[in-house]
Amino acid sequence: MLDFYHAITPFIEVFVIAVIFNYILSFLWNTKSMDLVLGLLAFLLLFAASSWLRLPVLHKIMLLVGNVAVIAVLIIFQPELRFALSKLSLKGKRYREITEFDKFLEQLANSIYRLAEKRTGALIALEKDDSLDEYARKAIMLNAEFSSELVESIFASGTPLHDGAVIVRGLTVRAASVILPLAEDASQLAKSMGTRHRAGLGLSHMTDSLVIVVSEETGRVSIARDGIMTRGIKIDRFKGIIRSIFNPPVITPQTTKKNLWEWVRQ
Repeated sequence: MLDFYHAITPFIEVFVIAVIFNYILSFLWNTKSMDLVLGLLAFLLLFAASSWLRLPVLHKIMLLVGNVAVIAVLIIFQPELRFALSKLSLKGKRYREITEFDKFLEQLANSIYRLAEKRTGALIALEKDDSLDEYARKAIMLNAEFSSELVESIFASGTPLHDGAVIVRGLTVRAASVILPLAEDASQLAKSMGTRHRAGLGLSHMTDSLVIVVSEETGRVSIARDGIMTRGIKIDRFKGIIRSIFNPPVITPQTTKKNLWEWVRQ
């Protein structure tokens, strides 16, 4: 058994070295750091030549320069090295998914409650299983990466897109200035609630989307889901509701139901 292991040891070492070099080259290819790799290879070639040709002075100089160069590379290329090592994180895909979801949720909550503080009306539909393309196609298509700055600028008074709703699919702002269907039965809405609340309630009747409404009159945040409007939601409860509905699931072979996060990976 040991003889067999010793026989295949060189092949294992060659394979491991090949994987390491492939990772380094794929990370640095077509970047400025690639010049460093080429320079390093040239330096090693010259260093080997000085040893093979028995040039002791040149060999000693290059040995001293090499010792200093290692420290200089670690300092100068610290950001690139940190990014490369982060790719080798042992925390796994599940951890990274939750981290990205938490960033999205934090940005969403901050933008919603900043709009509420300024009493800027807003209407945001978070797409779940039922596609909202029917409404998005009749509006202004954006397909932009979600950010709190983008959402706040869309609903700022006087901007061309502030009327209507915003549709969010995954981490993408799918469309803006969307016209949503109004609820026929508005009996559960208070008198202070206007067209935004009625439109949010209407969409929640027809789809499984979660609709967020910010009142321009009161600055209160409401959520419509499954035909029910919940009013006056504080930020902590808001995050809890979003997380309970759209939190990234633990993927199992039996898991077939899609949610907000699964749109991100499509």
